[in-house]
Amino acid sequence: MLQNPAEKYRPFPPVRLTGRKWPSRTIDRAPVWMSTDLRDGNQALIEPMNAAQKLEFFEMLVGIGFKEIEVGYPSASQTDFDFVRRLIEEKRIPDDVTIEVFMPSRAELIARTFEALEGAPRAIVHLYNAICPSFRRIVFNQSKAEIKALAVRGTQLIKEHAQARPGTHWTFQYSPETFNTTELPFAREVCDAVAQTWRPTRDHKMIVNLPASVEAATPNVFADQIEWMHRNLGYRDSIVLSVHAHNDRGTAVATAELALLAGADRVEGCLFGNGERTGNVDLVALAMNLDAQGVDTGLDFSDMEAVRLVAERCNQLPVHPRHPYAGEAVMRAKNAERQGVAAQALKVAETGAPDRREWSGVDQESVAA
Repeated sequence: MLQNPAEKYRPFPPVRLTGRKWPSRTIDRAPVWMSTDLRDGNQALIEPMNAAQKLEFFEMLVGIGFKEIEVGYPSASQTDFDFVRRLIEEKRIPDDVTIEVFMPSRAELIARTFEALEGAPRAIVHLYNAICPSFRRIVFNQSKAEIKALAVRGTQLIKEHAQARPGTHWTFQYSPETFNTTELPFAREVCDAVAQTWRPTRDHKMIVNLPASVEAATPNVFADQIEWMHRNLGYRDSIVLSVHAHNDRGTAVATAELALLAGADRVEGCLFGNGERTGNVDLVALAMNLDAQGVDTGLDFSDMEAVRLVAERCNQLPVHPRHPYAGEAVMRAKNAERQGVAAQALKVAETGAPDRREWSGVDQESVAA
């Protein structure tokens, strides 16, 4: 650590947002859940999953209740391409589940992606490009106009491919990568240009997914960014507003929760917080947090141990013993006073009195088969 960090680091600039609404709201319904374990999570592994592991993980996600599952990056990986083909050809996608695939704004890779999806009943096609100042200046050496044109060009190509395949129900998703470190007016400008090209409707919405690609500020700042976009996006009533939080500052779950208060409709993440660098938002913790507040999440983690074991086996990563809700030690109290509180609470629970959970956070029986 530096003796004077102010010489190297500047505080993240606040969002100028008057009359913010999110601080006074509560979460009373679950978001649309999208698991990216098989894409973002998988690409972060030292040894990515093989076909059998991907299929086992996919079937577990379906069993938990996920209705949107990002299954890979088929234009960048033959394993992912073959896996998508297997799901389609072997009819392994339930009628109420939509698979999602990831692609950059490059014509040949977009074409390859649609080749992988040939014959799919439904699919979300997910386009991304980075738009923040450092990427524009250092990585791409491109102007704002050029960055926006890249997003629009990719959207138009995807639209043409989709229109040529009317047998599939297509949903378009756009992610302005590095959104959280981008000027908000420019982020809106790019998203509006993409939406203007795709032309979503209330009956056939598109997804705008706003990532905290590298977590750079406190969760309240991201909430302000989301509320600003929620207020100012064009086509808002025809857009599913999604967030994709990373955990570089250790606050991805809080970031996602506050984003929901700020107007987000959908959350992308991974089980147990797997993902690039420090990981994505942990969908297990987020869902269980909502469950413990009385919100029906639509996800079933009642056999938490089985979910944990599959994730550990397929990811080849252990879940920490003190991981919220899922770790082996989370229901144990070493402190004698806390042990006494828990013992008395269990006696009260046997009478049918409401469980206030002050001693453990959640009913142990709800996460144990």
